[in-house]
Amino acid sequence: MPDRHLIEARRVFDVELAAVRAVQQALDDRFARAVELIVQTLERRGKIVVVGIGKSGAVGRKIAATLTSTGSTSVVLDSVDALHGDLGIVNDGDVILALSYSGESEELLNLVPALKRFAVRIIAITGGLKSTLARRSDLVLSVRVPREACPFNLAPTASTTATLVMGDALAMAVLKARGFKQSDFARFHPSGAIGRAMLLRVGDIMRSGPRNAVAPQTLCVRDALLVMTRARSGSLSVVDGKGKLAGVFTDGDFRRSMADDADLLGRTLRQVMTRHPVCIREDALAVEALKIFNERNIDDLIVVNASREPVGLVDSQDLPKLKLM
Repeated sequence: MPDRHLIEARRVFDVELAAVRAVQQALDDRFARAVELIVQTLERRGKIVVVGIGKSGAVGRKIAATLTSTGSTSVVLDSVDALHGDLGIVNDGDVILALSYSGESEELLNLVPALKRFAVRIIAITGGLKSTLARRSDLVLSVRVPREACPFNLAPTASTTATLVMGDALAMAVLKARGFKQSDFARFHPSGAIGRAMLLRVGDIMRSGPRNAVAPQTLCVRDALLVMTRARSGSLSVVDGKGKLAGVFTDGDFRRSMADDADLLGRTLRQVMTRHPVCIREDALAVEALKIFNERNIDDLIVVNASREPVGLVDSQDLPKLKLM
């Protein structure tokens, strides 16, 4: 029985992947024109109004949310409520994204004449390339799929996936065309891990002052361990005579060296430190620190200022508390 379920799941994946590939291959210059139209609309302070019915409406809400979160002002217009006052959200100069796989949804077609009373352009996302909706639209983006994943070829499955991917493609193409940057993304996501990671600077999250263990390279290991203990830190920044970062010494270094060096406690940090340690500037974004932790097998990240003096430490154990991971 479990094998049968897995076989069915893989069949659905195969059908939906084939659907997305088919829609990708059907892309043409109409997609580029749709992107340019949306960009021009947004530059004129217009917005994107997304309309759809049923499953297409549900997908439309996600597309609108993706557009808005990436700086492209978008709203959802309920196709039924629109004819009872909600048309007030539509303004001249807006662009309409109309979603209907068949292109013959009665509620949506009833709305189109009312929308055309405004100076708007309509982009249809549909599988019915000769449908009524397609004929009444200014641009048509095809999401026609070979078949649905439903065994009866009835329930919207592959077609809704294809529509969702088309919406994502539009949103990302518009994002790039408008020069939307990572810092812009942070402005629209001030809360949550994404916002914190992209708005916070390393200087905001580092351990500093008494929690930042720093010692000269002439100090012996025995005394260096006391400095680390007082700072409750697993690593120590080693500085040269000018106070600049020369190396790092960690409790891991100590444990690994103890087995082979009976005189370790009396040696100077210059003799045992790791030179050229990984470090980051205090004015760097916190997301850059996250990237370093993900790419390097380290527990602590030394923070330096413009003069390469160690001014803090980012401990990987602090990141969950800061909700950056």
